[in-house]
Order: sequence, then structure tokens, then C-alpha cells
Amino acid sequence: MGSRHMEYLKEQQEKEAILWMDKAAMVAKRALCLKSKCGTVIVKDGEIIGEGYNAPPLDQEENRVCNKEVSFGKPKYDRTCCMHAEWRAIIDALRRNPERVKGSKLYFIRVDENGEGKKSGKPYCTVCSRMALDVGIAYFLLWHEMGVCEYPTDEYNQLSYAPE
Repeated sequence: MGSRHMEYLKEQQEKEAILWMDKAAMVAKRALCLKSKCGTVIVKDGEIIGEGYNAPPLDQEENRVCNKEVSFGKPKYDRTCCMHAEWRAIIDALRRNPERVKGSKLYFIRVDENGEGKKSGKPYCTVCSRMALDVGIAYFLLWHEMGVCEYPTDEYNQLSYAPE
């Protein structure tokens, strides 16, 4: 990592990435968040080694805050209501395939109410970027309007801190 920069994938690489994005979209359909449906797959050597969707902790209704008006009196807090899809995918990969996480690729997608993939904006979640970087995930992939973009995770992390 470090010397490469983000790039939009082309031809066969893009086709393969879209297949993984489609798998992440299937995972996103299981999301329990009332505000947003997200899915993530982590891939190494052509195999999914971890997956996750966003939902309340433990998938339990009593842990749900996405249907409540929450007012935090703190200047710094995570404004999301659920466990992120990326967190769950990383935890899943570390539980099932800890030796394969280093050098893997993380594919993230959000789906609409019909389960169709939505295009992503710029990198923004600093918690997800730090966690992916810390466990050794090599690349973070998002599907933008211009195509699937592969970010080296260290660059993704830096970009997630950039002002909007």
C-alpha cells in the first residue's frame, strides 16, 4: 500500500468488481436499519471471507435507535444508529478467516427500497476507514457514478477526513 492511488476499474476488473458489489447488495437486503440498507463483502483470492449488513447491535429490536429522535449532547459522536455493514464484515472475517484479512478487498454498497444498488459518494466514514486500515484490508471499493473505484485503504482513510 502507499504508492498506488485510487483508480476506476476497467473492463474485466470492473466486471469482477460489479459481481462482488452485487453480492454485497444481496447482503444489504438483510439490513435491519430503518434509515439505510447497506451491505459489505470482504474478498480475498476470489472468495468472500467476511460479510455484513447494517443493523442494531445483536440484530435486536431493543437495541434499535434508528426509529427514535436521538439528541446527543456531546460534540463528538457517531451519528449513525446501527452497527455499520463494514464493521460487521470485518468482525465476521476476523472470526472466520483471521489469517486471510490482510491484503483483502472490502466492497461496500447501499441499496434502495427495491434492493437495487445506489451509487456512493466520496469516502466519508472515518470509523470504517480506520478499522479497515488497522486490520490490514488493502483496498476499499465504492461504486460511484463514474464506475467502481478501488482505493488503497490508507488513501481511503485520508480521504474520509477531507472536508465535504
